[in-house]
This record gives sequence, C-alpha cells and structure tokens, in this order.
Amino acid sequence: MNRFFSDRHGYSGREPEITIREDAPDFLRFQVASIARNCGFSPSAIRTVVCDILLEVPDPGNWSEYPNIWEEVLGLLRNCEWYKVYDIAEALWRSFECRPDEQGRFEEDLNRVFREKGIGWQLKDPDGIVFRGDPTFAIATEHAVDAFEQTGRYTAAGEIREALKDISRRPDPDRTGAIQHSMAALECVARDLTNAPNLNLGQIINGLALAPPLGEAVHKLWGYASQNGRHVQEGRDASAAEAELVVSVACSLAVFLLRRN
Repeated sequence: MNRFFSDRHGYSGREPEITIREDAPDFLRFQVASIARNCGFSPSAIRTVVCDILLEVPDPGNWSEYPNIWEEVLGLLRNCEWYKVYDIAEALWRSFECRPDEQGRFEEDLNRVFREKGIGWQLKDPDGIVFRGDPTFAIATEHAVDAFEQTGRYTAAGEIREALKDISRRPDPDRTGAIQHSMAALECVARDLTNAPNLNLGQIINGLALAPPLGEAVHKLWGYASQNGRHVQEGRDASAAEAELVVSVACSLAVFLLRRN
C-alpha cells in the first residue's frame, strides 16, 4: 500500500522543471540523513557511512544518538562539497543491500525528493545516482537501450550506457564523452542497417534514404557532434542542454531507423 495520501488517491502536481544539477541545497543534505533514518539507520550508523565518505573521524565526545550524533551528522552533511552529498546518498543506499525492502524505500523516497524539487539526478539500481533529464530524454534513452538489446545490438546499447555514465559524472560531467558515445551508437546502427562497416556516419547518411530535409538535419547533427565531441576546441565545451539534446536525438534517430527497417 502506498505510504502517502497523495499517492493513494492519485493527487499529483506538474513535475517541476529541472533547475538543480551541480549543487546540493540544504533541504537535500537534510533529507539524505532523514531518509536513511526513516529506513531504520541509527544516527551512529549514518555517521559511520558519512565519515567513511568524507574521510573524517567521528567525534568521540558525541556518544548519545540524540541530539549529539544526529547533529554531528547534519553538520558534516551541511559543510561538505555538493558532490559528496550524492556520494554519501549512494553509500547509504548500498548499505541497505542486505535489506531490500529498506533499500527500495530509500531509493523511492530519495527519487521523490529529486523529482519534486527539480533536481536533475535519479537513484537507479544497479548504477547508483545517474543523470536525470526531462521526460523526453528519459524516454529516448530507455527506449533506445531496449530496442538495441531486443534486436541483438548490444554494442550500440553499451554506447548509450557509456553516454549516460559520462553525463552523470561528478563533480564534472563529461559531456564531450556523452556526445561521442551517443553518436557512436547511432553510427553503429546505421552501419549495420546499410551493411557498411567501414564507413563513418557522415558517409552513410545519404544511403539511409531519409526524406528531405531530415537527411540535411542529420548531416548538421553529425557536423555538430564532430566539432563538439571529436574535434574539440579549447574553451568550447557543450552545455548540459546541448549534450542532453544530442543524446536524445541520436537515440530517437537510431530507434526510428530500426523501426523503419
């Protein structure tokens, strides 16, 4: 049974736009500890995980669970680098591996915070905390991986997973790598469908029989990806929105080619 009134009765507002990615606001720092506590961890157990991640020593003067150790935990979370908060959240989640019900609850509750507060991350088994784009991005990448695996194109599926890993890196996402891997997945599918294993995507596009101006658009996407994913210029790094767009479009194009075929 759902634990929240709104879930039980089907009440939900519009999901907020993603506005937080390379940051960990105070409410998230508190919720990471609060969710772990609600899932059954004592303050001292949470402190052990937090200190392991931050390479700190627990304060020996704090021996009572409340308020001493609990306040120590909140202070450590409050003062650490933003990306360490996500490392701590992952470590706490993995600490529940022998308690699948509590681990599932931790994952569900943390993802609820991410969604309702417009945070561009999600906790996902087995990867941990990964990049969360808008619904179009999520659908495009998930459908692409499913389509590739269902048709035995595991190399292409692996490229999309690598793209998601690159765009999810902390503290500095590898957007160039995400662009490279997503276009490699598209190229892999195009080579297979045209039986042209030695040609690059730019050479294959005309053979894909795409109706104009779609073919021209793919040529321009290839040109952008080549400049921003392969032949990178000093001081010119793709933005998060640009990388997200390229990955989404590459996935959608690859799935389109497979379905048309």
